[in-house]
Amino acid sequence: MAIVRFHVVPNAKRDIVVGQHGDAIKIKLRAPAVEGKANAALRSFLSEKLNIPQSAITLGRGQRSRHKVIRIEGLSEHDTRRRLLTTI
Repeated sequence: MAIVRFHVVPNAKRDIVVGQHGDAIKIKLRAPAVEGKANAALRSFLSEKLNIPQSAITLGRGQRSRHKVIRIEGLSEHDTRRRLLTTI
């Protein structure tokens, strides 16, 4: 299981992995930061990019913050970072 930090920027022009942001991975999402829409969009985006089911992605911390800690079942942290950051 991977535990990965993300820095999420809502209301962007497109969904994209930007790169490193300190020890986190910076992701821009089109979804607004209201009523959990950005969190749902993040799970969907990660599911698509990592080719895993959304049920394997759990928001650990950061429900109402741009800084999120995500638990990902079935992948190591190294594999998760490699898959997301090599697509830049």
